[in-house]
Amino acid sequence: QVQLVESGGGLVQPGGSLRLSCAASGRTFSGYTIGWFRQAPGKEREFVARIIWRDGSTHYADSVTGRFTISRNNPKNSVDLQMNGLKPEDTAVYYCAAKIGYNLRPTSYSYDLWGQGTQVTVSS
Repeated sequence: QVQLVESGGGLVQPGGSLRLSCAASGRTFSGYTIGWFRQAPGKEREFVARIIWRDGSTHYADSVTGRFTISRNNPKNSVDLQMNGLKPEDTAVYYCAAKIGYNLRPTSYSYDLWGQGTQVTVSS
């Protein structure tokens, strides 16, 4: 069973950058779809981005397109989320999720493995 661990969150000023990482333990990400979601206080968990490990194809939420980049790191067996041009509305707990196979649905219920989350705060 794959276990997911996120890292890289923190406090950053508007316009700044952060890089989140999702590491897998227990087995490789091979054959999985890995997604990033976020949840702000009082709001539902929302899709941010996903990558299919096998072919590297990606998909983004409209709100982060052009600012965030999801990528796979094969040697580290991890998935990174590079976040540039951060805005206060990006403040949330960010979660890594995984689902075996090809998962094209940007919904939290379509993923069955979750990390513990990492806090991202964008504030001056």
